[in-house]
Amino acid sequence: MTAPAKASRVVPPGEATGRTRGPYRSSTPADVALLLLGACFLLPLLWLVLASLDADASHETRVPAQAGLENFAAIMTPALLLQPLWNSLVLSTGTAAATLVAAVLAAYPLSRYRSRFTTPFMYTVLFGTCLPITAIMVPVYGLFVQLELLDSMPATILFMAATALPMAIWMTRNFMDAVPASLEEAAWVDGASRMTALRTIVLPLMRQGLGVVFIFVFIQAWGNFFVPFVLLLSEANQPAAVSIFSFFGQHGAVAYGQLAAFSILYSLPVLALYVIVAKGAGSSFALSGAVRG
Repeated sequence: MTAPAKASRVVPPGEATGRTRGPYRSSTPADVALLLLGACFLLPLLWLVLASLDADASHETRVPAQAGLENFAAIMTPALLLQPLWNSLVLSTGTAAATLVAAVLAAYPLSRYRSRFTTPFMYTVLFGTCLPITAIMVPVYGLFVQLELLDSMPATILFMAATALPMAIWMTRNFMDAVPASLEEAAWVDGASRMTALRTIVLPLMRQGLGVVFIFVFIQAWGNFFVPFVLLLSEANQPAAVSIFSFFGQHGAVAYGQLAAFSILYSLPVLALYVIVAKGAGSSFALSGAVRG
């Protein structure tokens, strides 16, 4: 008679290597630090929401005795809200579009042509992102005065696009490097020119990267206060980042409730763009499907 077979034992994970999964241990100091860090971000937002609903809001964070929308109704005028938001939209969209076009045209030769000057040039471009805008505003203001370009929206858009161009070139070149050159070579064999291949092959494959660059520049221009404050003088051309100072009166008087309501409405376009970025981040930038095709 044969001996009965022994029942096999299921080996728990990690036992074969001599390691067992221990109980989860929380780190109290780390949790406290994270809670404090989260409170530093949430408390100003809490004041913003509560003050926008309080007709008698102050600098203190408090629950309004009677919540209402009086502050939102007070700023819902063309002069206080609509015109500044429209100026911000024109300024930010124009800056992002001009920057994106220039970045694509500048990044294409840097990505496709190899030269000993490519790396030094790219580091020079990266160095341009480190220059503070305040260091060049005095000569730029003098130049705008001599050319009679003060209070000109197109001139301000071009200048802001020039300041955002170094980082945009660096980002666009990295996205363009991910597009295989073999796809362009196949288009060249079919008789397409370089610009045709760039427009029909490269740009569609890197449209998600172009969207990231566009949103990055748009958000920077949307929150830029210093450049429009110096170059755009009339209230009719000032964006919302500058017109927000209209809620700060003389002798320390501040309309806190209207300021909070204006800030919430001012931040909505940026929040919408962040939602778009979050949805796009879930998709892959890999081009393996295009290469297999």
